[in-house]
Amino acid sequence: MRRSDYLCTMKRLLMHIGYGFLRLLSHLPLRVLYVLADILRPFVWGYRRKVVVQNLRNSFPEKSERQIALLARDFYHSFCDMVVEQIKFLTISRAEIMKRMRFENIEQIEHDLCEETFAFVYLGHYGNWEWISTLGLWLSEGIHAAQLYKPLHDPAIDALFLKMRSRFGSECIDKNKALRRIMQMKAEGQKTVIGFISDQTPRADSIHHWVEFLHQDTPIFTGTERIAKKVGAAIYFAEVEYVRRGYYVCRFHRMQAHANAAQGEFELTEQYMARLEEMIRRQPRLWLWSHRRWKRQRKAETDS
Repeated sequence: MRRSDYLCTMKRLLMHIGYGFLRLLSHLPLRVLYVLADILRPFVWGYRRKVVVQNLRNSFPEKSERQIALLARDFYHSFCDMVVEQIKFLTISRAEIMKRMRFENIEQIEHDLCEETFAFVYLGHYGNWEWISTLGLWLSEGIHAAQLYKPLHDPAIDALFLKMRSRFGSECIDKNKALRRIMQMKAEGQKTVIGFISDQTPRADSIHHWVEFLHQDTPIFTGTERIAKKVGAAIYFAEVEYVRRGYYVCRFHRMQAHANAAQGEFELTEQYMARLEEMIRRQPRLWLWSHRRWKRQRKAETDS
């Protein structure tokens, strides 16, 4: 056996062992898994700590260093909770997930879908965004649920996340093939709610607009708005509330009944970023502060 084949075989074996171990863990009650999260927290404390603290300082310049340290501590607490919640997601029952992840104002979305083919939902890396993929459990028969995703570099890990995200019937759409798939659904007349997580950093060659977000000049994705206008989607914002440990509520707020009714070129995108900032300021601990959100600077990108 060639060395490369041997390494691939060992990697697959280790992945299977790791998956089996996580699946065993996932059968434990969440109250037990949260004990594990508390044990893990001191070891996770150093994970991208400089990035987390700098992001918090820049986003909350009015806060003292002690307050920033407390925000960082709370973030790592929530981060560890989400890790074990994702482990639980591997085997959690339909009944339990519907108690822990509730949705409100679905009736408005379904009303809009009487007139339109699509309802697009703006999401953020906030709260337990992975559990929002269970929306399909709450929709009426005949309405499809989907979300865009970015394929991970490791095929085995990518397959694991796809399996989790589609457990309850939600379709995962490769972001690189999104327009083609959405146009296909439109041609078929498939009523669909699609989630777009749009708060990450665009590639340098994909930056079309900047806004002030959390006191910083920020490049933003505009693809959600552009596709929404192309297919005439209703636009919603997903407001996530942390109720207590392991319990969330997702409320849908309509931003526009028909995307083409928006006046400005980036009006919907700017509304989304404003709503996201407002939500983050209410419960800062729930956003993904470890992401290098502001690694691109407008001057540098303009000059390059």
